[in-house]
Amino acid sequence: MPEEAAGMASVLQRLYLSVYNWIVFIRWVQVSWSMILALLEKRYEAVYAAVEQHLLFAQTAAIMEILHSIVGLVRSPVSSTLPQITGRLFMIWGILRSFPEIHTHIFVTSLLISWCITEVTRYSFYGMKESFGFTPSWLLWLRYSTFIVCFPVGMVSEVGLVYIVVPFMKASEKYCLRMPNKWNFSIKYFYASVFFMALYAPVYLHLFHYLIVQRKKALAKSKTT
Repeated sequence: MPEEAAGMASVLQRLYLSVYNWIVFIRWVQVSWSMILALLEKRYEAVYAAVEQHLLFAQTAAIMEILHSIVGLVRSPVSSTLPQITGRLFMIWGILRSFPEIHTHIFVTSLLISWCITEVTRYSFYGMKESFGFTPSWLLWLRYSTFIVCFPVGMVSEVGLVYIVVPFMKASEKYCLRMPNKWNFSIKYFYASVFFMALYAPVYLHLFHYLIVQRKKALAKSKTT
């Protein structure tokens, strides 16, 4: 009975992860397709408006990956999953969604291109792995190689957008808490964003090193199988 229960739990886990990965994969494909159409029919200034709804769903759904890591559904450590997901959420909700003044900047397009390449590859990789128990060698290579270009491009785009949005933060005073108030403290979103930017260098180095190590392991393992 314990073995049957464990087997059933394993099946349900794979089924859940398979469904999750394919759903998010489809939404990232929608983001990618909408972005391509906007670029072809208009210009990069129209990209964010074309992808916004699909993007908000696809990236916000990644909150589940923090929970997956915490409860042990996946092997990814919380130390790498948490900063990456929270950083993305800060960008889409705290920057892009909150300050439409930057929607037409080219950094938005470069950011979304890097994200789309990374996520379409990643979710299709894990979708196939959970659904069929294997992945093609070319998809494995893409999964563990695209970040070499996409990660730096995404990082530069994110920092650039935060820097560009600073004057709008100051002017709007959005998400600021002024004194006096019942909590007896104040906070300015501007300073929180500057603090976020200051964390980029150490967090980026940590995540990039982690991805390099994972790449070496994955590609070395694929050569022996």
